[in-house]
Amino acid sequence: MNDRILGRTGLKVSEIGLGCEGFNEENGARTRGIVDLAHAHGVNYIDLYSSSPVVRSSLGRALAGRRGEFILQAHLCTIWRGGQYKCTRKLSEIEEGFSDLLARLETDYIDVGMIHYVDSFAEWEKVQQTALPYALQKKAEGRIGFIGMSSHNPLVAQAAVESGYIDVLMFSVNPCYDLQPADEDCERLWLEESYRDPLVNMDPAREKLYETCEKLGVGITVMKAFGGGDLLTDDSPAGKALTPEQCIGYCLDRPGVCTVLVGAHSEEELLRDLRFEEATAEEKDYAAAFLTFPKISWAGHCMYCGHCAPCTAGIDVAAVTKFLNLVRAQRELPETVREHYAALGRHAADCIGCGACETRCPFGVKIIENMRAAKEVFGG
Repeated sequence: MNDRILGRTGLKVSEIGLGCEGFNEENGARTRGIVDLAHAHGVNYIDLYSSSPVVRSSLGRALAGRRGEFILQAHLCTIWRGGQYKCTRKLSEIEEGFSDLLARLETDYIDVGMIHYVDSFAEWEKVQQTALPYALQKKAEGRIGFIGMSSHNPLVAQAAVESGYIDVLMFSVNPCYDLQPADEDCERLWLEESYRDPLVNMDPAREKLYETCEKLGVGITVMKAFGGGDLLTDDSPAGKALTPEQCIGYCLDRPGVCTVLVGAHSEEELLRDLRFEEATAEEKDYAAAFLTFPKISWAGHCMYCGHCAPCTAGIDVAAVTKFLNLVRAQRELPETVREHYAALGRHAADCIGCGACETRCPFGVKIIENMRAAKEVFGG
């Protein structure tokens, strides 16, 4: 299992993490098997959004004796009422939910306290009054290691990330949702009507969000990489099924992304997703598949897919382009980006303009122009 550093937290996390969808199957009976399998394959990051007592307790039992071997991202603002989940911003209920969470997980701390489901600016204002101060208090007490927030709205997430309070962002990332404009109704991301008209290139707000997270060291943990499973079927919004390897590979190529949370309902599903670590470059290649989508196009947009390699001059073209786009998005040259660029073995100034990379690019990106721009921006 490959690891990544979760932004400025410094935590080393597995690039494939585990969602909790399977923890409620058969009244929690599958939880230990799923956790055991994840552990055996080097998965060390678990997301727990559910407030279900069955889910929380079954995970607590599965983690017994090895809590420190996992990094746990658990959600605040979720409680159980009348046999079902409820999202809350009421302080007394947030306190109640967190107390229940720790007790059922049989732990005294959460690595990442995730402020749950903030998709509108109104909700962001509410959490700044209750959930955020509470999370900061628990962080000061050592009950929460770092503060996170989950969202489907790139504009709201941008504001939260830029506030400086959020260390980790849980966000919905996949090649279909990434083309949709921001909306406070997250259900529009998967409605059929949202894909009736042709969609071209990534939504600018989403691209800016990912690049801002990369710049500020806010680690992105990915939810809905498979679009709730829709992207893996012929009923996919893209008009053609993708594979788990292609979806995971796409997510991991986005700036700021540190781990992709797969919500396996069974050990068999988890094994299917873990095959990504052994997959060939061809099996992970999403670029070729994207070119066959009838209603979606990434023409002229660099996807950091690496098809342009190998460069005649030895330049990591995808990395140079990513750093250039970070500067363009921020309209400034951050010190961290400049240092990362300087650390590359070859730079844009080494480009000889042969054009070999452009002949390989599936999306018709004007790479030579980008190298010239990067040379001017970075001074070499």
